[in-house]
Amino acid sequence: MFSERVKNIDISGIRKMFEGAGPNSINLGLGQPDFDTPQHIKNAAIKAINDGLTGYTMNLGFPELRLALCRKFDRENHFKVSPEEVIVTSGASEALHLALSALVDEGDEVLIPDPGFVSYIPLTKMAGATPVSVPLGEKLTITPEAVNEAITPRTRAIIVNSPSNPTGTVQTRQEIKALAQIAEDNEITIISDEVYEHFIYEGEHVSPAQFTDKVITINAVSKTYAMTGWRIGYAAARKEYVEQMLKVHQYIQACANSIAQKAAQAALEGPQDCVSQMRESFRKRRDILMEGFDEMGIKCVMPQGAFYAFPEVEDEEAPQKLLKNGVIVVPGTAFGENGKGHIRISYAISEEKLKKAIGIMGKVL
Repeated sequence: MFSERVKNIDISGIRKMFEGAGPNSINLGLGQPDFDTPQHIKNAAIKAINDGLTGYTMNLGFPELRLALCRKFDRENHFKVSPEEVIVTSGASEALHLALSALVDEGDEVLIPDPGFVSYIPLTKMAGATPVSVPLGEKLTITPEAVNEAITPRTRAIIVNSPSNPTGTVQTRQEIKALAQIAEDNEITIISDEVYEHFIYEGEHVSPAQFTDKVITINAVSKTYAMTGWRIGYAAARKEYVEQMLKVHQYIQACANSIAQKAAQAALEGPQDCVSQMRESFRKRRDILMEGFDEMGIKCVMPQGAFYAFPEVEDEEAPQKLLKNGVIVVPGTAFGENGKGHIRISYAISEEKLKKAIGIMGKVL
């Protein structure tokens, strides 16, 4: 009666934890900045409505937005693309879907970091390919050695996510460069998920597209500008990649929201102090959380970016115990088999709530 491809996919382990939570629970499970969208971005959306920009846009997106994205990639990521090599999507999730749909056939394999973001495996399966787990190294990054061991003649793509959800770790320049060389040597494509690039506290953000054109770079305004609900993502790649992705986008989406596109353009071209303010706030909360872990004797690799921590918690019942005490966390197994013995914590909440949650964790764990 239903597609086996869909029946074999489970609902996100993140969303499951929200069920049964009390109304006053402290939510350390949701990956969303707790800031409001900056006013100048809202004003651009209001202007777009008043100017009547409420119809379809080009399938690729407004030319002005794509030009702004080209400038962003040149300025921040140090690689060049043309407006025809950029596609605006309904969030980074759609961009991931388009990339996988354009790249793989039945029986192909996609290398996925384990633990890694919850959508990578389901999207790979929906595209008809087989997800192949790549265990993370001791520093919770994906290593070139592990990738080389996992490659087979059926490998078509590897997903790289830095800074990482769920671990908060950042790939080094050397690792990224080595992964780019692997892609070149094996004729495979890197799908680089860079949605947390502006939230790095130690280290640097390095885009694989600096080193190879065998890469689809995926990003969004969602996290950077506190615009998760606006649903604007984007992808940049060689024109032949974008042409294939556009076919899928054209028939499932037509175009991203016109008003939100204008808001995204204002975000990219407007003042960036809002981003640095959020980053410093997240850094402070990260430090508060890590101090709490030290006091509890909980081991955790230092998260260098994003707003997640992935501490070691051997008690498999820990997420349920915390839930009963009013704190929502996500079990590590929601992000892959190698997430066992961990929980994911989002510190994108107020310092007051974070400190309260740390107190509860200290008692429960």
